[in-house]
Amino acid sequence: MKFEWDQNKNQTNLQKHGIAFENVTPLFEGLVPLLVEYDDKEDYGEERWIGIGFLRNHVIVVVFTEPTPGTTRIISARKADQNERQKYFNTFRN
Repeated sequence: MKFEWDQNKNQTNLQKHGIAFENVTPLFEGLVPLLVEYDDKEDYGEERWIGIGFLRNHVIVVVFTEPTPGTTRIISARKADQNERQKYFNTFRN
């Protein structure tokens, strides 16, 4: 799998949320469950997805798109809020 992102957006995301895009790529490796939902809040001009996953003792929300097969473009990443954490753990509770 190939990853890409806008470097300026990555820097903005790092400053705002403390998370660099290169640090969330392990969410897509399949080692932990990733809850993925279609993002239909707006018409972005592309299909966007919201992923919620567990990484380094935190639940992380990552917004991404797949512009071409095998390529994931990361749009944003941040720590999940309480509702998102609860949704993640309720979905994957054993």
